[in-house]
Amino acid sequence: MSRRSRSGPGARAAVASFVGAVADWYDFFLYGIVAGLLFDELFFPGVSPAVGTLAAWSTFGVGFLFRPLGGIVFGHFGDRVGRKKMLILTMLIMGLASTLIGLLPTYDDIGIWAPLLLVALRAAQGFAVGGEWGGAALMAVENAPRRWRSLYSSGVQIGASVGLLLATAAVQFASTHLPQQDFREWGWRIPFLASGAIVVIGLVVRAAVPESRVFTEHITADPRRRRLPLIAAVRAHPSGFLTIIGLRFVELLTFYCVTAFGLSYGTEEFGLSRDTLLDINLIVGSVALVTIPAFAYLADRYNPRSVYLWGAGLGILGALPFFAALHFGSTALILVTAILLVNGAHDLAVAVQQPLFTDMFGAEYRYSGAGVGYQLASVIGGGFTPLIASTLVLWAGGSWVPVALYLLIGCGISFTVALNLHASRPSQPDKPSVRRLQLR
Repeated sequence: MSRRSRSGPGARAAVASFVGAVADWYDFFLYGIVAGLLFDELFFPGVSPAVGTLAAWSTFGVGFLFRPLGGIVFGHFGDRVGRKKMLILTMLIMGLASTLIGLLPTYDDIGIWAPLLLVALRAAQGFAVGGEWGGAALMAVENAPRRWRSLYSSGVQIGASVGLLLATAAVQFASTHLPQQDFREWGWRIPFLASGAIVVIGLVVRAAVPESRVFTEHITADPRRRRLPLIAAVRAHPSGFLTIIGLRFVELLTFYCVTAFGLSYGTEEFGLSRDTLLDINLIVGSVALVTIPAFAYLADRYNPRSVYLWGAGLGILGALPFFAALHFGSTALILVTAILLVNGAHDLAVAVQQPLFTDMFGAEYRYSGAGVGYQLASVIGGGFTPLIASTLVLWAGGSWVPVALYLLIGCGISFTVALNLHASRPSQPDKPSVRRLQLR
């Protein structure tokens, strides 16, 4: 097959994965931003501010609890009936859940039903996004030219950054252009309702892309197709799940400590400007549009493992300075350390995750294997990071030191796992038996 014929489907799949990721992650990140700013007041009134914040972050974490379930369900059917169908379904569920959050009455309107329905809709978001990464990553990786798999699949992560950018901009626009009372009462709903337009665009683009080439050429024709792909993945490479979890700590902790917890902690504990911290989120989201593909290009040219080690190392170096910058209230230092953690540590890691993680499992069960491993890590190292960080601050009497150490240790775990990662000799990536990345 010529390079031109292979790059055409690869480019279309890369664009579709990017656009779909924008739609899904816009909704998912939007919840975290608004939860940190308003949900404690709107859905958990009558309790102390500290308890209300913990309750709001708990609903944020619920979405992550349901991500592994989404990974299992969508991974199973993605390995059995195809990647494309599952990706369309995840987007529909995510868009519907976000729209309903935008229409949800508050505690003052319907009492205890308000937080209960909020939790249910957040669970639906988590379930949907649980199937998003695995399918989007596979559509991009399996259709990409062999030499440029990191670059072509990096759109999955660039889309997540664009989703953060759009979600932050939407909240900031509503917050800035409306009186604060109006923003609190109804203005926060506008970004959730706007997600419908983004989802429609994503569905149109995603529906026009053909099924993954690996799935149609190899898996559907394989008479030995697994009835339970997840079980096959566990039997074939059980250590792959632990490896993915360990590698993802640097990505998850740096991102959520800066963009979610840092926003809430900086405004509540140190009285920093909400708009200033939202501006910083916008800046790191914008920079990621350049850094992620650049790091992916370097990974394809040189060594994905080395790129990951650099990311974990920068996470270790930036943990203490970021929280110190919040403490001293220096906007310039907060910006520099946020870029170090998000655009340095985080972006170096996510730039290479797609081929790195999917290569740990055979093509006939990699949606289940890589997808579930990815989402288990999201629960352990991502969804409850703001809750854990808030609890540590409460336990330490407002001090940021335990949170900084928590971030530093997580990045250290990722560095250790990446240091012990090696690759066996690769075979053709479009066949069921692909190279395995394992621990020594």
